[in-house]
Amino acid sequence: MVAYTLGSHEFSSRLIIGSGKYESFEQNLACAEASGAEMVTVALRRTQLDAPKGQGLLDFISPDRFAILPNTAGCYTADDAIATARLGRELLETDLVKLEVIGDERTLFPDSAATLEAARVLVKDGFTVLPYITDDPVACQQLEAIGCAAVMPLAAPIGSGLGIRNPANLRIILETVEVPVIVDAGVGTASDAAIAMELGATAVLMNTGIAGAKDPVKMATSMKLAVEAGRLAYESGRMPRRLYASASSPLDGIATF
Repeated sequence: MVAYTLGSHEFSSRLIIGSGKYESFEQNLACAEASGAEMVTVALRRTQLDAPKGQGLLDFISPDRFAILPNTAGCYTADDAIATARLGRELLETDLVKLEVIGDERTLFPDSAATLEAARVLVKDGFTVLPYITDDPVACQQLEAIGCAAVMPLAAPIGSGLGIRNPANLRIILETVEVPVIVDAGVGTASDAAIAMELGATAVLMNTGIAGAKDPVKMATSMKLAVEAGRLAYESGRMPRRLYASASSPLDGIATF
């Protein structure tokens, strides 16, 4: 069953994982399998795509099995990100790109202005653009207006594991854009993923939360279950919050002695 689409691409899994910080390509593959992910991000500037046969990432995370999402991690200008995206399309034969233009080296927060600039060019070039951005509702609306296929607001700084720091902003984003909202960066454990999905996110992207765990494969499994549970909770519609108690059993008709 198709859960959501990104441009011409269809996905049923709502969990996207990365390909960095794993102990080995074998471990990365095992986590991808355990997570149920259908799409894996690849940092073009940090991955040796021309490695000898059998020794490269794509020999394990195969494009025949997973949708490869090239990302422009490590780019600090719009021009660098545009050039890197075009290289990724040529090497990997995909129109997908996770657009990252970093504005601050310490926090790795995105440069919103440069991201918008690069997004305009890449959308016109025919890319399916998935931009990493702050949890700024206005920036997300602008990216949607440009023609991005989704928006990817951060939950917390990349690799921090701090979880959902500003659920109110994410709720506003979810209410004010119509494209898929993929929560990206900061998810540290299963409950963080579940919260993102309970808010109504389309999907969650994570890397360090799995790769940095003591048992990455078990964590990948837990993230899969958390994403599924969170989505089911969102679709079910939670009970209203009440300040005072409400008896679970009806009081009408109770016998008196």
